[in-house]
Amino acid sequence: MNRTPPPELFTWEFATDPYPAYAWLREHSPVHRTTLPSGVEAWLVTRYADARLALADSRLSKNPANHAKDAEGKSRTGIPGERSANLMTHLLNIDPPDHTRLRRLVSKAFTPRTIAAFGPRVQELADRLIDDFAEKGEADLIHDFAFPLPIYAICDLLGVPEEDQDDFRDWAGMMIRHGGGPRGGVARSVKKIRAYLAELIRRKRETPGDDLISGLIRASDHGEHLTGNEAAAMCFVILFAGFETTINLIGNSAHAFFRNPSQRAVFQSAVQRGDDRLLDTAVEELLRFDGPVELATWRYATEALDIGGTQIREGDPVLVVLAAADRDPARFHEPESLDLSRRDNQHLGYGHGIHYCLGAPLARLEGRTALETLFRRLPDVRLAADPDDLRWRGGLIMRGLRTLPVEFTAVGGTPG
Repeated sequence: MNRTPPPELFTWEFATDPYPAYAWLREHSPVHRTTLPSGVEAWLVTRYADARLALADSRLSKNPANHAKDAEGKSRTGIPGERSANLMTHLLNIDPPDHTRLRRLVSKAFTPRTIAAFGPRVQELADRLIDDFAEKGEADLIHDFAFPLPIYAICDLLGVPEEDQDDFRDWAGMMIRHGGGPRGGVARSVKKIRAYLAELIRRKRETPGDDLISGLIRASDHGEHLTGNEAAAMCFVILFAGFETTINLIGNSAHAFFRNPSQRAVFQSAVQRGDDRLLDTAVEELLRFDGPVELATWRYATEALDIGGTQIREGDPVLVVLAAADRDPARFHEPESLDLSRRDNQHLGYGHGIHYCLGAPLARLEGRTALETLFRRLPDVRLAADPDDLRWRGGLIMRGLRTLPVEFTAVGGTPG
């Protein structure tokens, strides 16, 4: 029986367009054991039905302490995250009942009302950033727009004083440029942010304000409050998980529109009409089509289990490939096509189950506002590079462009 060889994963070519490789895996090896660039062996779950079940399976733990050890008690996988697991305890690496308690407390501060009230500030930031480059006729949408917007927005939401926000932008930029590795400038940036957040939380305890950090400090449930370390960890996760996903949502979506001009025209028409319903479904389709999170964060089997007919050993790492699941033809009609009018769209772009992204409403608000503002105020904005020359940031969890050069001649509309 002839069968095409398995695709090579995690190369630069793969990062540019992973979807053909994911299509092969869904068909031939839907629960696929692979060696990651770090040398870690893990299972990739690529079909929608398997992915949705895995994301909600309590036997797949988020706690790095649950990955396998060898006979001498050493990590069988060598996952780097184990060394830092005790440094930051947050919603991304704990299980119930601790996860339940922390999420309940954080949700009291991170409410839909809080997010909705933040809309005018996000609009103000989007307009200000476009004003900064509108007269130039060109820009890098990542550096000039998609990156600073969520950084400043999240700083405002957390309550970081304006005079300190450029420092945050510099520290976050180091993380984006060089990834989350443990060495050099990245480690120094992480150390600075942690120290800054600890001091800011101390000040907010003494003088609370109308911001998310103050809300986290005030949040209580049956007399329980977040500890100082828990509050700092949550702020750290909200900052970094929030800004990188939004950068990628804005950048990937703009790129998708440049490659799909008919759907771009549909979007711009909806912007002009103020068609909220279509704009909402458009954001969901963009999240499905080329979402900001490629793989869900690590999970570890707490017992031997079956996923999609494949036996997973206790302690094995499992990575759910959201990008592959969201283009599964068994779940979505013509999944390789961008269709902004798609209604049946229960994508997994922000996860599923108890670990569903708490900040998804904020990311949607920022992404929709940014895209509406961009294509309303710069109606003829176009890619200023060969699409094949664009470079994507290498990484395991997130997927986004390094740069997105554009040019335009028309500056229309008015600030929102």
